[in-house]
Amino acid sequence: MKQATLHQLKVFEAAARNGSFTRAAEELFLTQPTVSMQVKQLTKAVGLPLFEQVGKRLYLTEAGRELFATCREIFEKLAQFEMTVADLKGLKQGRLRLAVITTAKYFVPRLLGPFCQLYPGIDIALQVTNHSGIVDRLKENLDDLYIMSQLPEHLDIGFQPFLENPLVVLAPANHPLAGEKNISLQQLSEEPFILREPGSGTRTAVQKLFDEQGIKLKVKLELGSNEAIKQAIAGGLGLSVLSRHTIIPESANPELTVLDVEYFPIERNWYMVYPAGKQMSVVARTYFEYLLNAAQQIVEQTKGTL
Repeated sequence: MKQATLHQLKVFEAAARNGSFTRAAEELFLTQPTVSMQVKQLTKAVGLPLFEQVGKRLYLTEAGRELFATCREIFEKLAQFEMTVADLKGLKQGRLRLAVITTAKYFVPRLLGPFCQLYPGIDIALQVTNHSGIVDRLKENLDDLYIMSQLPEHLDIGFQPFLENPLVVLAPANHPLAGEKNISLQQLSEEPFILREPGSGTRTAVQKLFDEQGIKLKVKLELGSNEAIKQAIAGGLGLSVLSRHTIIPESANPELTVLDVEYFPIERNWYMVYPAGKQMSVVARTYFEYLLNAAQQIVEQTKGTL
């Protein structure tokens, strides 16, 4: 490995992550033959095959998997070093890798704008996915921080609640139950429901409540986005349960209304999550502290809505 270079390791990591020399070449702005040559030289330095090819896709060998994990550690340490040096110089520079649950997209981008203005030297990579996707990324330690509303089980994590995330029952504004008080879950069970896809944290929370009460939901439609669900509600296809944050920007929208239902809102929180024991980068700590303060602004903005 004394013959291996940092450039070769970067090329190998990109090829391993993409499962393709061609996609690695596109990502690194290199030619495909250059990528192949760099990996070939690295393989010679290691003394064992790093890839095996099945069809058109590359798969890592055991040695390749070990080297891939080592590369990730090396690049993580280098990134932390660069940010630490910038911090010592009195600068906040570097890259923030942030993964957020789908519903968080309604408020996280609004908070990223002021953050970027405060720290123009920080670049942000934002990944938006559902609960299962976040858990997968967390297991692989792909990001600096994760924003989610349902803490994953059986994972060693650190977390910090920073904002309430109440789940409410939404209906068309002209629905017969609109305006009624303390609607029972039994009444809701007679209504068609629109829910997120299996694996969604919101769906899990809703299903848990109805299961605890021994009531079966009449699920008419499953949709993979909150926007699609809101359109379906407005179109009279059924009721749904969503985070209040999904409707705050549209609180003046006359097509939707929040029903007064027993056991609702389901009280939940937004959490900042990170692998336990992970040393946060300077940039991640900066955003962590910023978000704790900025969340209070959201609370003030949302008072009295709906």
